[in-house]
Amino acid sequence: GQGGCPRVTGPQTRLVLCGFPAQVWQLELSAVPGLLYVLCARRGIYCLSPDPKSRSVNQGDGSDRDSEDGELPCALISVDPDACLLPDAALCTFTVVADKLVTLAQGPAHWKVQLFECPRPGEDARPRGQVGEVELSISSPLTGPLGEPTAPRFLPVLRCVSPAGPSTLLSRVQGSGGFLLERALFGLLFGVDASLLESPVILCGLPDGQLCCVVLKTLVTSKLSPGDPKALVKILHHLEEPVVFIGAVKTGSSAQDVGDTHPDCLVALGHDGRVLTIKAGCDEAGTLVPALREYRLPGPVLCAACGGGGRVYHSTTSELCVVDLAQGGVPSGDLGDPPSLLCPAGLGVCSVVTLSVLSEVPEGTRGLLALSTRGRLMTCRLQLSSEVSGPTRAAAASTGQKIKDLLSGIGTVSERLSSLRKAVEQRNKALTCLNEAMNVSCILLSGREGPKPISCTVTTAWSRPQLQDVLTATFWLENSSGLCLDRGWTLCVQVLTSASASDSDMASAATTYTIPVDRLGPGDRREVTLPLGPGEDGVLHLPLTVSCALHYSLREVMGGARAPSESSKDSSDECCPDVLPEQDGISLPLCEHTVDVLWCLRFPGLAPAHTQAPGLLGPLCDPVDTFLGSFLGPRSEPTGPASLRAKFLPPSVATIKVSAELLRAALGDHHSGTSLDCAALQWLLAENAALDVVRARQLSSVQGVAPDGADVHLTVREVAMTDLGAAGPLQTVEIQVQSSSPASLCGTHHAVIGRLQVMVVEQAARIPGPPDLRVQCLQQTYSSHETLLREVQTLRDRLCTEDEATLHATAQRLLQVHRQLRSPSLLLV
Repeated sequence: GQGGCPRVTGPQTRLVLCGFPAQVWQLELSAVPGLLYVLCARRGIYCLSPDPKSRSVNQGDGSDRDSEDGELPCALISVDPDACLLPDAALCTFTVVADKLVTLAQGPAHWKVQLFECPRPGEDARPRGQVGEVELSISSPLTGPLGEPTAPRFLPVLRCVSPAGPSTLLSRVQGSGGFLLERALFGLLFGVDASLLESPVILCGLPDGQLCCVVLKTLVTSKLSPGDPKALVKILHHLEEPVVFIGAVKTGSSAQDVGDTHPDCLVALGHDGRVLTIKAGCDEAGTLVPALREYRLPGPVLCAACGGGGRVYHSTTSELCVVDLAQGGVPSGDLGDPPSLLCPAGLGVCSVVTLSVLSEVPEGTRGLLALSTRGRLMTCRLQLSSEVSGPTRAAAASTGQKIKDLLSGIGTVSERLSSLRKAVEQRNKALTCLNEAMNVSCILLSGREGPKPISCTVTTAWSRPQLQDVLTATFWLENSSGLCLDRGWTLCVQVLTSASASDSDMASAATTYTIPVDRLGPGDRREVTLPLGPGEDGVLHLPLTVSCALHYSLREVMGGARAPSESSKDSSDECCPDVLPEQDGISLPLCEHTVDVLWCLRFPGLAPAHTQAPGLLGPLCDPVDTFLGSFLGPRSEPTGPASLRAKFLPPSVATIKVSAELLRAALGDHHSGTSLDCAALQWLLAENAALDVVRARQLSSVQGVAPDGADVHLTVREVAMTDLGAAGPLQTVEIQVQSSSPASLCGTHHAVIGRLQVMVVEQAARIPGPPDLRVQCLQQTYSSHETLLREVQTLRDRLCTEDEATLHATAQRLLQVHRQLRSPSLLLV
């Protein structure tokens, strides 16, 4: 027609109107039972007989005869509430398969597929019973904030697919809810069981984009053998947008001249224009595999229909278009794949909300029946000769239509140009980021002396967030360069404990923190605080090795540039392998620190009482000891392992002597204005939080608390050694460590020795040579230390073989030997 309502005439023509209680969502006529099924919004499914003779009919005056103006006789059928077959407000769609009724209902957290037996003619309009049920998983909730089901913005799609063959019942696929599919593709998609059973398959297209299927004959529920949703439901694909249409077309070479061949290509359309095609293809070994391909068409898609010749008709808000999926339309691959690019052609019709392909049309044409948003019912006839190159509406094949086609082509070119411009912008942005990354890498890896333009400093502090003291490290990432750290940069901090450093697998024992930098411009500074310990065993294993590095992710930056826009995606982009390796970035080391006991010593007596935090006065006491101490009073003596050790065991002492000349050369300008012993103590506590107080008070001796709660006394003083110097007394600096805890003494002694070793290595090339020493005295000291070391080895071997009676004496002797080794010690010159 020309857009108006068609006029239907004839002696037996009669117009019948039905009044339903709510908006009609779906109609389906079952040919075998001869019943009309109607789904009303939020009411359920009604079952009516198309023959009005068996129902109550209200007729107006003169309704049995034609009026003078040619209007049709009208009869009104009142829909009885008893005609409601399934009164369920959650039903969203349904389909009739032979004598079965398949419904899809919306639940609070899932979709539910239910299978009922249809009523037979003459029976009560009630389902004969539910025979199957299965739940479909979803990717987004179906309820609102109050837990009530929300009205679906897009209705799901339910289609019945049957394998083509001589045994296929025609009644299974009659109507708008089903179609046939060739056996090869049917078996690949739905499995061997569905093919052997010749069972119809229910295809579900959900609003969240899932395309899943359920084999009808396996959909069985009972209390004895409930169906497993994982075994019954198979997800074929995810369109990532609401599914609005599911159909099938014939794309083989015979699609143009044989109209009754079975479809060999499954087609699904999304609301935003995404198209999925599935065919039976062959891999490199010649094995049949399902070949999936995605396309992008202008959206939004309102409705669609599949026609002959491999053509798919779809309607948008501005145009009714047709695309060709057959091999004859656009050249395809050797395996008979669909074309690599779909070029929609406009038909000159707009605002079509419902579309159907007519079967009874003259030879050489295609017929479409369309319903517009204004309620106009239109028929369109398309010439097959011009449908591929530019199908037009038969009633409007004129010069105006050609102008519309040209404008549509200009719009397509404009969209492609916009997508290409976006891709170029993404690549330019990626190249800019890569250029910045190369500049940052060059300045950090240049090896020039002095402070780095991008640096990371570390400070430690004690805190007590709960009932346990925690050592935290604060990292200051500072950008002193003229460059900018933008997207893709990450600060990586690796903490390796001393307990795991001896393991063979160091990487698995280390703890790594990754902090996105986001954006760090020139002159900006970023602060990050991380916990260092204690660990899960409640012990702080020292020393800790803390390594800081900047990591630049190539995958994050190049991912957006490598991915083309969806409108210009083709097969070459989909098949492009991932060329980025597993190590998808650049790591630039910033600093590495060894956190030892000297970092972690606390000095409660240095800070004024009013400035001390309650949680930082000392190590955490046992809650039981604190409770008992409150009853014993302030005069009661402290208890616990540390207090008992300090009361009954003499404190252990370790001394380290270093040449005063060597120490002055190492301290340099830091020694000016203060004594050598005070400068040496400040140098040892350079990373400690109490450094400012020690420097302000010019201290050479401090009393601290180790991480395990033991007292540590650190003293630095200048002494003269008269027995070593050949030319006279030798000026040295003695560093003395005293503690009642052997573990704390060893940790502090090891930390001091480590700093002195680094100092000797750095100053070895600067000092011309050591002073004149008495070699005989050095030999005696060295020989005595060798004797003590051999005795230590003997005592260790004896500890493994002796009984408990002599074990205590051996342990005491071993402790005495260790004390002799640590004090007096050798001299560092």
